[in-house]
Amino acid sequence: MIEALNITKRYGNHTAVSDVSFTISDTGVFGLLGPNGAGKSTIMNIMTGCLSATEGSVRINGHDIVSEAAEAKKLIGYLPEIPPLYPDRTPEEALGFVAMNKGLSRQDAKEQIEHAMEATRITEVARRLCGNLSKGYKQRVGLAQAMIGNPSIIVLDEPTVGLDPREIIEIRGLMRDLGKERIVIFSSHILSEVEATCKRILVISGGKLLEFDTPENLAKKYADATLISFTALASETEVRGILSQIEHASKLKIRPFGSGKCQVSFNSGAVDQEEVCSRLFFAFSDIRKPIVEMTVRQASLEDLYIEMTDNVSNDQGAGRRLIRNLAKGGSRK
Repeated sequence: MIEALNITKRYGNHTAVSDVSFTISDTGVFGLLGPNGAGKSTIMNIMTGCLSATEGSVRINGHDIVSEAAEAKKLIGYLPEIPPLYPDRTPEEALGFVAMNKGLSRQDAKEQIEHAMEATRITEVARRLCGNLSKGYKQRVGLAQAMIGNPSIIVLDEPTVGLDPREIIEIRGLMRDLGKERIVIFSSHILSEVEATCKRILVISGGKLLEFDTPENLAKKYADATLISFTALASETEVRGILSQIEHASKLKIRPFGSGKCQVSFNSGAVDQEEVCSRLFFAFSDIRKPIVEMTVRQASLEDLYIEMTDNVSNDQGAGRRLIRNLAKGGSRK
């Protein structure tokens, strides 16, 4: 069990993590999701005792990570974003070093090292130098290190960064296998990564915990929402005037750009979308301001994630929405 209570981390005037609390008591894979700089690594470092919190506490199976560090850390396997490998040692030697520091007997160490190497598929490179291994194999060795000692909690910081598609699929499969008997927490800034793997998702933005729920429940928050996006050759004032006449329009976003252009998106709820689009078309036609592009699509978990994390930076959020809308398209009208 992991219990995080009001953890806060400050660096001078900067607050990296602010009053984050959550409890994980059941086995499975849990995702720590957020944009770069959201505070994910800081939270993981505090959870694993690598960094002290300014305020708050973390308990691992009832053991405080600070005052009962030895007992708590025995229960945790940790893979930082950069695997802590000595380049002049082999994976077998690296695992042996971890086993020795965890106080395993010679027999237990041998059995656990063999099991970890088989599970992570590094047996074939067991006697190569770590410095000569590929990024994917280094990640696997790091995962194998985290498994030594048979910890009940495994924490992985961005374990698939820099891997090719095949390696990503293999790491995801390994996390699922580990999650059958343990708590596995991994961080990512990629929604599809956690959506495909996780039992529940902790959404972090600006150092704050915004959501902690299943992917299905998070998606339901947008279940009846339809997003309408369009680009019009009109000013922001003209766009706002027309949209003020459209009922059920919410979460309005307007981005002026170029010479007299605006990109617009809004949530129109579950009303008749053809009627809404027709009203928009004729309203802009009446003032002789054309709509040059329009898309209509069902909202997704990605939209919820982007909306939540937009609080980090409105400018970055607008850019992400623009790229997303151009890339995903939808039903063109």
